[in-house]
Amino acid sequence: MFQAFFESFLTPVQMWGLSLPRILFLPQFWSGVAVFTFFIISGFRIAQQYERALVFRFGAYKRTAGPGLFWIIPFGIEVARKVDIRVLTDGIEKQEAMTRDSVPIQLNAVIWYRIVKPDLAVIEVQDVRDAVIQVALTTLRNVIGAHPLDDVLKEREKMAELIKVRVDQVTEAWGVEVQNVEMKNIEIPQSMQRAMAQEAEALREKRARIIKAEAEFEAAKLLQEAGHEIMRTPASLELRRMQMLTEIGAEQNTMTVVMMPSEFVEAAKAIGQMGGASVARALTPPPPAPVDAPVSQAEK
Repeated sequence: MFQAFFESFLTPVQMWGLSLPRILFLPQFWSGVAVFTFFIISGFRIAQQYERALVFRFGAYKRTAGPGLFWIIPFGIEVARKVDIRVLTDGIEKQEAMTRDSVPIQLNAVIWYRIVKPDLAVIEVQDVRDAVIQVALTTLRNVIGAHPLDDVLKEREKMAELIKVRVDQVTEAWGVEVQNVEMKNIEIPQSMQRAMAQEAEALREKRARIIKAEAEFEAAKLLQEAGHEIMRTPASLELRRMQMLTEIGAEQNTMTVVMMPSEFVEAAKAIGQMGGASVARALTPPPPAPVDAPVSQAEK
């Protein structure tokens, strides 16, 4: 019966000198072809290079498609949900935190991350972007509270790396990979800023005094060595005097310099020593005369 039915549709019909099946001349056939073509075409989807499509069939996850052209069963049987896998940038709003040494500070940060497993990012968490921001915010407060203010200010890269590692450990179950975390701005109280400025000024003054003292010590040692050298070679003293005259003459001044031979200086020094010795002898009182002891009556 069915064979006869199908043979009736395949019975050849002569048209334009060709033998064509009878079914090609039925409008129901072309209606079916149009419906089938629409069914096939309506199932095509396109995912960009930076996107992945999660295909759900009757609500159950089946596969991940893309990038490029892919096909799903249309009319609600299969649904494709696209996920952006590019690096996302989100700012962590300014937060007030307390350091380990009880100093209140305000700071904000920026986090860079990307979705590496789109199925987990959609199935395991409702809003992956908001979840990552909240985890980064709480981690930031916890890390700041575990370190003193000096570490937070001086080791910002270390703090940022620690925050990145801890956030990545939490978001790994959501198919998210944290690329980087940076702290943008750290605000401390005005009183603490003044105290830190005074401390820095005191340290700079201390270093300046130490450097100055070391320079004076080195200069004194060099002057001492130069003096010993000049005493060993009197000719170098004369050269030094001539150099002083050259330096004085190079400047525009009205200074008058009187040069005296060194022999005059030595003679004056010898005369002074002799005069000092004479004055010392003149001022020294003579020794008292010896007194004879009295003779007793028995000795007489």
